[in-house]
Amino acid sequence: MPVYFFWGEDEFSLELEVKRLKLAIVDSNWQDFNFSQINGEDSQAHTLALAEVMTPAFGGGARLVWVKDSNLAQQCSQSLLDELKRVLPAIGENGHLLLTSTKKPDSRLKSTKFLQTIAEFKEFSLLSAWKTEEIAVEIKRIAQRLNVNLTNDALDLLVESLGNDSRSIWSTLEKLSLYQLSFPSPLSAKAIAPLVNISSQNSLQLALALREGKTSQALTLVDDLLSQNEPALRIVATLVGQFRTWAWIKLQIENGEKDEAKIASSAGLNNPKRLYFLKQEIQSINGKKLTNALSHLLELEYGLKRGNDPLTILQSKVIEICQIFNQKK
Repeated sequence: MPVYFFWGEDEFSLELEVKRLKLAIVDSNWQDFNFSQINGEDSQAHTLALAEVMTPAFGGGARLVWVKDSNLAQQCSQSLLDELKRVLPAIGENGHLLLTSTKKPDSRLKSTKFLQTIAEFKEFSLLSAWKTEEIAVEIKRIAQRLNVNLTNDALDLLVESLGNDSRSIWSTLEKLSLYQLSFPSPLSAKAIAPLVNISSQNSLQLALALREGKTSQALTLVDDLLSQNEPALRIVATLVGQFRTWAWIKLQIENGEKDEAKIASSAGLNNPKRLYFLKQEIQSINGKKLTNALSHLLELEYGLKRGNDPLTILQSKVIEICQIFNQKK
């Protein structure tokens, strides 16, 4: 019963896995006959997919039927669920059904519960942009896979420059893998800098500009981020995460907590050593300003979800937050 359910917001990594699955299953000489991609938004998508996956493969290899943007884990009629229960267990060895979605499966649904008993589930979630340690681990993993040997400063440069954009991470490391062929020694930050698309406009730098009350710089960063088609909600998610970490650490320190391991753990820091640098960043700022700024960011997130114009509301809240940090007390 080769059934797969891939889901998550990291569409690039998800589709990369789809390509690997297709290469493993479908004979390239017969893919016109044995590979189908169906739009999951079509009302008959799943019925069509079930019919196709039961059709014997032609020639060599096996058949793969891909339902992209499937909604089976969000809604499913009883009649379709009955059809799934009848057909999926009967799929032959040469038939493979792949369902993909950017949305998290609703575990309360009968269809999701059934799929979990019969399908291989795999999540492709975006790394949080502020969790630089996790991004570094992912870059190292991909670099090892592509035989790219990086020095620590080169890794730091890539984390800062690429953030959690998996597409940029892969394309950059693929380019560096070719460069590595001519330079067998570990690649340094100086060596790779000309080859890396270094963007000074990222959400973490916007968080820093807000914390320092640099209104003009913050507004410019907002403009640049939006012009690069960075989703407003993703920008805000990064800001909320960063300010929540700062606020939580500062409030614990102000409340007299001395145990650094405890502070790091409660703040969700995978690397306790990072606490030292975070404490330096907020040393001269009181916790009330940080929690006030966080409150404004949550209002911003709510406003965006209500459909407010991203540029207008971002500019407005950026000015308000910078005013908080420009106050003397």
